[in-house]
Amino acid sequence: MLNHHRPTLQCFLLALLLLACTWKEAAGSLGEGRKLWQKPKPEPIIPDESFLYDTFPSGFLWGSGTSAFQTEGSWDQGGKGASIWDHFTHSSVSGNLTTETANVASDSYTLWEEDVEALKYLGVRSYSFSLSWPRLFPDGNARSQANTAAVEHYMRLIERLLENQIEPIVTLYHWDLPQVLQEQYGGWKNDTVVGLFEDYAAFCFHTFGRRVRYWLTMHNPYVVAVHGYGTGVHAPGETGGPAASLIVAHNLIKAHAKAWHTYNTHFRPAHNGKVSIILGSHWVEPQKGQATTANVELCQQSIEAVLGWFANPIFGDGDYPASFKTKHEALLPAFSPEEKLLVQKTADFFALSFGPNNLRLGRNLVHYGQSVTPDLRRILGWIKLEYGDPKVLLAEGGWFSEASVGREDTVAIYLMKKFINQVLQAIRIDGMQVFGYSAWSLVDGFEWNYGYGIRRGLFYINFSQPNRTRTPKTTAQYYRRVISDNSFLRDETSRDLKGRFPCDFHWGIADSTLQFTDPHLYSWNLTGDGSLRLVPGVKLRTSRAQCTDYLAIRGHLRLFVSTGASHYRFALNWSLILPQGDRSSVNTEALRYYRCVLTELKKLDLEAVVILYYPTHRDPNLGLPGPLHASGGWLNYSTVEAFQEYAALCYKELGSWVRYWVTVNEPNRLVDVYSSGKEKHQAAHNLLLAHAKAWRVYEREHSSQQRAMVSLALHADWAEPANPFLESHTAAAQRFLLFELGRFLDPLLGPRYEEMQSKGDYPQEMKAYLKERAQVMGLPGSPLPSFTEAEREELRGALSFIALNHFTTRLVSPFPHTQSNFQQRQPPDHGCLTLTDPTWPSSSMGQALVPWGLRKILSWVTERYGGDLPVIITGSGVDDQAPVEDKLRQHYLRSYLQEALKARHLDGVNLQGFYMWKLQDRHAAQFGLFTSTHHQSKAKASLTVYREIITHGGFPEDNTTQPCRLSGLQQPCSTCAWLFNNKALLVFGGCLLITAVMLAALVIFVIITRNQRRGRGRAVSRMTRRRRKEVCSCPTVVKH
Repeated sequence: MLNHHRPTLQCFLLALLLLACTWKEAAGSLGEGRKLWQKPKPEPIIPDESFLYDTFPSGFLWGSGTSAFQTEGSWDQGGKGASIWDHFTHSSVSGNLTTETANVASDSYTLWEEDVEALKYLGVRSYSFSLSWPRLFPDGNARSQANTAAVEHYMRLIERLLENQIEPIVTLYHWDLPQVLQEQYGGWKNDTVVGLFEDYAAFCFHTFGRRVRYWLTMHNPYVVAVHGYGTGVHAPGETGGPAASLIVAHNLIKAHAKAWHTYNTHFRPAHNGKVSIILGSHWVEPQKGQATTANVELCQQSIEAVLGWFANPIFGDGDYPASFKTKHEALLPAFSPEEKLLVQKTADFFALSFGPNNLRLGRNLVHYGQSVTPDLRRILGWIKLEYGDPKVLLAEGGWFSEASVGREDTVAIYLMKKFINQVLQAIRIDGMQVFGYSAWSLVDGFEWNYGYGIRRGLFYINFSQPNRTRTPKTTAQYYRRVISDNSFLRDETSRDLKGRFPCDFHWGIADSTLQFTDPHLYSWNLTGDGSLRLVPGVKLRTSRAQCTDYLAIRGHLRLFVSTGASHYRFALNWSLILPQGDRSSVNTEALRYYRCVLTELKKLDLEAVVILYYPTHRDPNLGLPGPLHASGGWLNYSTVEAFQEYAALCYKELGSWVRYWVTVNEPNRLVDVYSSGKEKHQAAHNLLLAHAKAWRVYEREHSSQQRAMVSLALHADWAEPANPFLESHTAAAQRFLLFELGRFLDPLLGPRYEEMQSKGDYPQEMKAYLKERAQVMGLPGSPLPSFTEAEREELRGALSFIALNHFTTRLVSPFPHTQSNFQQRQPPDHGCLTLTDPTWPSSSMGQALVPWGLRKILSWVTERYGGDLPVIITGSGVDDQAPVEDKLRQHYLRSYLQEALKARHLDGVNLQGFYMWKLQDRHAAQFGLFTSTHHQSKAKASLTVYREIITHGGFPEDNTTQPCRLSGLQQPCSTCAWLFNNKALLVFGGCLLITAVMLAALVIFVIITRNQRRGRGRAVSRMTRRRRKEVCSCPTVVKH
């Protein structure tokens, strides 16, 4: 037996004295973690906050890890004794949790050399593995004879690692307590096991210490205490509740501390290594993002109840958190003053485990009503605030995949990307001292209570095959690349470009169907802020839209003019114009109303882009006239003919004022409402024919005089292969684009490499895929309808420009093509699944902001269909709940228009316009550049950004106004804006003025009337006197 010993009492007291002399008061920083929730979270749109492109420190300790029980196998071979997990999986103790065992597992005890080769493939600098206590000491007593075979096995492994410049990081205990100690003492509930662990640690330090620089006493003791002895989910399967868990945790902390002191006293001077303990944690954010004092306190208590439970005694003041003591009171064992000194500062660095064991197990026990979220950067920040900026090793980082995923663990790539980048942000932005990251785990293994149902390995193992071959998964390929780069490298194409769009570029605003009549009732100025508030449950009868609604039309267009945009895209209401779906009933007032809007636009020298049919899911008829929808809608060919008739009417009545027509908005989204694949294809088929017929009507009857351009607008999000290491994902992304765009554009334009006679049909790739898919599913044939030769002729070339609505990018992967999958879940027609990258910034509605996706979709369209036709982005925008300072939308505008500029200048895309969705919110803050009328139509900050870009014509070097816009740019009228914003005051003032004028007129009238009467009175008096004179003044008689 190798010699080893416990520290003597004198040495132990000396160590405590030295510790007391050198220990710095840490309690002053305890509780500081609250500040993390109290200050606002960084905006994801701030550069480097959503994703940081930077380099890891030189010498960063990249690694991977495993645990003995999960991977070694050989459970009863080579002199190994039984562990509590062997007993747990072999007996009925585990209940129905798992029926599988780790008897063979990954067979790493035998195939350890293959594990080293796997590490070399990754290029890691460290390997974290655990020693098996029952393999080294079957009876659990390190004072007895050690198992020589086990000692030699671990020695060989360590030597081979060092030969390959891989640092061994050795864990003494990863949950596999010798079963004999459980039976004899009750396991970790008994303080005796603390002393036995101290002996075991001393043996390991003595035996392997000269070759090992990093030691970890135990792995995530929280799981052992809570789920091993409290809930019974883990071995030994005891259900002692909180009381048992608290005792076990107390003993685990003391065991760790004694092991640390053993190393510090007896082995550190010679071996110069470092010792710590792996602590696991989750993370929580305040409920609904409300960082109230109460919520912040609950968040703090949640982390203290898991991480703080163990970290406070070890990294803090030697005692449990105050909130934890208050919660558990009499159940919680107390540390004596001597024990506090024993456990304080017994770690040379902070080793953190961040993965599913804490985030999945017992979520409801510790979140205190707050929102659990896997934010590694935030928990690192909390550790820094709480425990004085320790050096940190990410001893376990990673997530899991379902077993059925196999080697193509795509989702795990993005979670790995997120976690590792959060570590980089913590280092470079937050100043954390993180010196290593261990991706968990190296190989697939036995995942505790989940058995083999989930996988966490970077290397795939087929457990049904005896050879247990290690095959790298795509996460291994991704991790290998990150390690090789030691960084996240920024793509050169992400640099901003200086330049301008052409003078005739469409700077547009996109809206849906115009609606100026509102049946709701509002109260005004109830709170003294001058705002309108909806009165719920009240609707008024409103008059039909008519030209006398000029105030609403002009007010709406006044907002539009203030944007500086030149083109306004809006939709007509088919069901309003033709309520019956045919010419038997034409709503002339509706046509007159739209004519008014168009004439007002012309007066303002603005161009209209008019959509004939704007499908909406809010309408039960999908925007169709009721009778057409009732007769089958787009599944019925009669709707195609009805649309042609409707289009002809609109061209005739409104065409004089319209330069750009869009027949159907987003037909590729409309077909999603149909349940079966056959119906989707038939609806798309008829929508295409309806567009072509409408286009041909215009070409024959109106094009020569009106000279407008006609198109249809497609929803055009970019499809990026979800897994960059798999050709099947690249093929799936291309197939997704063909179903989304090619299904409609190929029949109209055809790929540029096809001969003219071959055009007018669906993409050949799509047809072949659907045919093959039908065979796999056992269907009689492809569900895709066929065009007649006459229809193909009508379709060819029926497009004047390419209109695309682009908002985001989707990651695309193939849907598994197996019969069982088809039976369990109906796959989409394109056979693709979509997901998103969690490192992409996103809006409150979940829309990911991926600017480079716009450039890629524009390049894809140009590459497939050539650059002859103009391309116009007829709709693009993002929701932003900010009432006025909409920072997310400002970022969206700048970044997406940057990519549009690159597409035009660098990629040769014939891009002719960009339309921002949309002008004004209808109710709550969402996509509008202006708030709703209920919120006084206030301009948001993004309006200024858009107007500046329009004024400059893009992003010029000198930041000056585009010369061609100096004369033509619509300048804002400050007086008009003031008048518009003070309508109520003006009406009141007008009434006062009219009243005053009327009163003045009345006064003047009275005065004049009186004067006239007086004048007439004086005239009569004079006449009377004159007459009297004439009658009475006789000639004087002269007497002689």
